[in-house]
Amino acid sequence: MSNVKLAEGVYWVGAIDWDRRLFDSLIPLPDGTSYNSYVIKGSEKTALIDTVDPTMQDVLINQLNRLGIENISYIVANHAEQDHSGALPRVLERYPEAKVVATPRCKDMLKDLLMIPEEKFIAVNDKETISLGGRTLEFIHAPWVHWPETMLTYLREDKILFACDFFGSHLATSDLYVTDEGQVYEAAKRYYAEIMMPFRTTIQKNLEKIRDYAIDIIAPSHGPVHDKPEFILKAYHSWVFDEPKNIVVLPYISMHGSTHKMVEYLVEALVQRDVTVKQFDLTVTDIGKLAMALVDAATVVIGTPTVLAGPHPNVAYAAFLANALRPKLRFVSIIGSYGWGGKAVEQLAAMLPNLKVEILEPVLCKGFPKEDDFKALDSLAATIAEKHKEHNFA
Repeated sequence: MSNVKLAEGVYWVGAIDWDRRLFDSLIPLPDGTSYNSYVIKGSEKTALIDTVDPTMQDVLINQLNRLGIENISYIVANHAEQDHSGALPRVLERYPEAKVVATPRCKDMLKDLLMIPEEKFIAVNDKETISLGGRTLEFIHAPWVHWPETMLTYLREDKILFACDFFGSHLATSDLYVTDEGQVYEAAKRYYAEIMMPFRTTIQKNLEKIRDYAIDIIAPSHGPVHDKPEFILKAYHSWVFDEPKNIVVLPYISMHGSTHKMVEYLVEALVQRDVTVKQFDLTVTDIGKLAMALVDAATVVIGTPTVLAGPHPNVAYAAFLANALRPKLRFVSIIGSYGWGGKAVEQLAAMLPNLKVEILEPVLCKGFPKEDDFKALDSLAATIAEKHKEHNFA
């Protein structure tokens, strides 16, 4: 990256991971990612905001050497997760005089995860400050965004919010700042859906917490920097505060065509009633795309065949995912087929305890769907459309 300067004496020194395609052995990364680290030079001291994934620690050291950074007084650890903190031991080896600044809980976690000794830490309270000489760092505790120890760092004089995972996006790009808002919006929404959505109510409080700060730049830990912060602030406000939309998400599996026929029929019945449908074949679906669809959906209809008296394992996984992500859904139903019996409906319903939803009448058919089954699907579509209208989901 040729341009690394955010302000006079403030530099990006992170690493771009163009080729990574899986995060936490779970989350797809279709566009790679970046691990953003930042240097702030005061008249008296220098601070490093976060480090990088341990696989990229040589890149970080090279960036610091290239800028001629000979002394670091503070390494601010906004978050203990290893994609942020993993290079801490190497940086402390290079700059042995540095102290690690973290929340008390983050300090304890870093001691456990990276075996950093107690004497290397400065634990800071919410709203506590450190002066670098002409520059002031204010630390804003933001627990559960998305781990319990997280904080944000605000550079007062330059009005820069180093937001950690807040407002981030898994996106590898050579641009320091957001240049393609459409691309970044999708990447940021994917990031929110997969990582932040389970903590939506906490994020509401943290959006309120930073509302009164004057922010010219949001510098997250992943993805490009926001030099027009209103763009990402508005997007987050919509994702966490807005009512669900007139959308049905329909993840399904079909083994021999019966469930697929039901899905096909229900989709058409919903579309005829002016309901938007997002359909996902779970044999090929990118789970990130499914998570993104859940951000705005009012209803999920799960389609499953019966396997050994229960739902298909891929469907069970999708239900587990939806339950873990805690989207703002209002309604859930289940459709599918069976050969001789089973408890797919009961088992799937039991997997959704986190969702405060109304369970709509399921439609299960024996074998291939018949006339009465199609009538039941029509009835389900009518019920969903009516529920959405009652709640004014647009």
